[in-house]
Amino acid sequence: MSETALELTGVSKKFGNNLANDDISLTLKKGEIIALLGENGAGKTTLMNILFGHYVPDSGHVTVMGKKLPPGKPRAAIAAGIGMVHQHFSLAPNLTVLENVMTGTQSIWSLFSNITAARQKLMTISKRFGLLVDPDARLGDLSVGEQQRVEILKALFNDAQILVLDEPTAVLTNIEAERMFSTLKDMARQGLSLIFISHKLDEVMATADRIMVLRGGKSVAERETSATNKAELAELMVGREVKRPVRDASMPGNCVLNASDWSMRADGVDRLKSVNFHMNEGEVLGIIGVSGNGQSALAQLLSGISKRSSGTLELFGEQVGNLTVSDTVKAGIARIPEDRNHEGVIGDMAIWENAILERLSEYSKNGLVDRKAGMAFADDIIANFDVRGATPTRRIAMLSGGNMQKLILGRNLMKPTKILLASQPARGLDEGAVAAVHERILDARRNGAAVLLISEDLDEVMALADRIQAIVGGRLSPPVDVKTANARMLGLMMAGEWNTPNSESNYAV
Repeated sequence: MSETALELTGVSKKFGNNLANDDISLTLKKGEIIALLGENGAGKTTLMNILFGHYVPDSGHVTVMGKKLPPGKPRAAIAAGIGMVHQHFSLAPNLTVLENVMTGTQSIWSLFSNITAARQKLMTISKRFGLLVDPDARLGDLSVGEQQRVEILKALFNDAQILVLDEPTAVLTNIEAERMFSTLKDMARQGLSLIFISHKLDEVMATADRIMVLRGGKSVAERETSATNKAELAELMVGREVKRPVRDASMPGNCVLNASDWSMRADGVDRLKSVNFHMNEGEVLGIIGVSGNGQSALAQLLSGISKRSSGTLELFGEQVGNLTVSDTVKAGIARIPEDRNHEGVIGDMAIWENAILERLSEYSKNGLVDRKAGMAFADDIIANFDVRGATPTRRIAMLSGGNMQKLILGRNLMKPTKILLASQPARGLDEGAVAAVHERILDARRNGAAVLLISEDLDEVMALADRIQAIVGGRLSPPVDVKTANARMLGLMMAGEWNTPNSESNYAV
């Protein structure tokens, strides 16, 4: 690893009064894997966007294979052999998987002339990396996890020699992530150079040769992976010791929601099949499963976005029909959506406007929005939920993922909450933000809220949930008590095998 593949020298970037990158330098060798760590908002993604040409630095420059890159030109970065996997998808939902992968890699005149060759190449890469998707599927019909696979495949399709991955495993299962990083390590051994941003310290320690830590826009530490540990890295990231909150013992209260035989059919596909579950006051029910097995459909039903095809719902002891979004807000059902960027906020609107999006009637007078009251509510959220880099008038798209997530949590939990629906609440968050989000979820539980936690992270579910059910092919397993669960049992449940209440034998869905 003696040959230098990439250099960033003295890179600085300022957005208004926010110094996102402050004189950062980085060297990447051929065949080396570097992990870039830091809290949400530390400047990691900004630095990588400068590398790829999305942003122009205020000072500093990028050198690839000894040649300076012209700033602000992504095509020049691609031509120099840099491929980037973005944290937030840069895909067209109305195009197929194959069309998305080919778009931007060929001229418009030749886009459809090489479909056969492109399809073959895509399938080869897809199988090699274990990122299987249907090349003819419309992207908008895919789950978030499947869309992330397409984003990764699009970068790999370009035969890059330097690959930059921004939270590449945020929506992948553990097995998918292990396969991907195993392949990336093989590529590094063959000379490919990689930088990846991650908040998952286990995968950083298992994959990276070297680690750079950013805090407040500055490079605060570099470590050889063999000379550090997770505890030191977590402390370097946030500047203090980080401890995850612990679920305390509690007795669940009354049943507040009982779903019986729920089914949902959309676009000719059965998304949910005879689903049964119930939620109790002061209890967390965890739903685990591989992405694309019906989690999104379940969350949409509970959020009032979609309607069930059959089944009944008892809410606070009364049978009700299909919920609307307005019904959920009035009933005290709060939600943390799976995809915060597309379902949780409107990026071009101000933070205060996003804070009151779901409660416009509370912040309106005579048909006009009460800006003063909305701004005051946003200020309260920012202060109470430690939303960093935020002012009420700032555009919410300028926030990091973790701070955006804390804003979404705050706008729900600052109001009386009887039921909390949390879908992938810690996806893509740093250690400090994860601990803060988990603490807020447990606080809601302590205050008597019934919490539905939908997550693909087994450690997260086992840390927060009281009962756990697995979702496979649109079906839900019977619940198991977390005190009797272990990783092997949950893994089998996610694979579609579980014990029936009256039998010791397993059956597959």
